Amino acid sequence: MQDEVDDDEDTHLNGSSSSSDVPHDSDGDGGGGDDGGDGVPVAPCRLSRLKLFPSSSAMETARAVKDVSPHLFVKAYSAHLKRSGKIELPYWTDIVKTGTFKELAPYDPDWYYVRAASIARKIYLRQGIGVGGFQKIYGGRKRNGSRPPHFCKSSGSVARHILQQLQKMNIIDIDPKGGRRITSSGTVLDLLKGRVYSR
Repeated sequence: MQDEVDDDEDTHLNGSSSSSDVPHDSDGDGGGGDDGGDGVPVAPCRLSRLKLFPSSSAMETARAVKDVSPHLFVKAYSAHLKRSGKIELPYWTDIVKTGTFKELAPYDPDWYYVRAASIARKIYLRQGIGVGGFQKIYGGRKRNGSRPPHFCKSSGSVARHILQQLQKMNIIDIDPKGGRRITSSGTVLDLLKGRVYSR
């Protein structure tokens, strides 16, 4: 009689263990996926399916300067201005601040060419910008210590000097309606756009 009870207990234990004996995939490679340690299934990562970069067909539609990355274009155009040797650097480029809200002069020794390339690009995209407009564009937040910070315009002298240099190179000209406009010689930006895009 005791043997029959022992056999029934063994059968019950074996049945329960066989029903719960499910293979566990700890690496998440199986069909069930990996669990988060608490028995909750976690969906597999699908980052490989996300389009993190634009397709080549979308990049082939770039036809204007605004379609090219501003960072790459300004970097290439500033190098072009430096190689041309037509810009006369003022004596104060290594000591001047670009605004009263700045504490130090720019660390980049070629910051004047970079600012000139950026100004030329902005005039190309938007005609009629003057010194006051560039003061707002390149302005920033001025720290007032314990008092609240406020917006402060950038240096008008730097913007004016760069505009005069670009005008001497016949890249921009004075717009009769106000501000500056791009000239026919300034269309070299289109050629440079093609070089930057082809990289």
